[in-house]
Amino acid sequence: MAARAGVHRATVYRRWRDVGGLLTDLLEATGDDDWEPRDTGSLLGDLAALNHENQAALTARPSIAAALLTASFRSEEAARGVRRLWEDRYARCEVIVRRAVRRGELPPDTDARGLLIAATAPLYHQLVLLRMPADPGLPEQAARTAVLAAGAGAFTAGDD
Repeated sequence: MAARAGVHRATVYRRWRDVGGLLTDLLEATGDDDWEPRDTGSLLGDLAALNHENQAALTARPSIAAALLTASFRSEEAARGVRRLWEDRYARCEVIVRRAVRRGELPPDTDARGLLIAATAPLYHQLVLLRMPADPGLPEQAARTAVLAAGAGAFTAGDD
């Protein structure tokens, strides 16, 4: 990485104690972007589009997303940065649930975070934890499963 930037490795380590510190700064810089999840007109479409973006980020070569996740297990500084990034991304993605509520696809008391995690977790599980090759059908399948669960009340307080 230092060679690509045209600096000596010692310069990088003088500025950042480890890769975790460098990635934390990178994460903070990405938080300044204006990214928003796509509005496709349906909950299923929005979640599938989000999953396609996530799958593309996780399978790109080199994958910055995968490097960030890996570094977060080796550096507490990187782990804090990844947590801040996730908080930001989940907060931005809550608009998907708000739009679905407005369209009448979900009840108003839907737990946005729970639904978003359920919709995206299968991608991270298969691509990051199991290191399986990308499945082109997985983004829609995971989104569909989450939508069906949400329709059954899985993400509302309900009357237990």
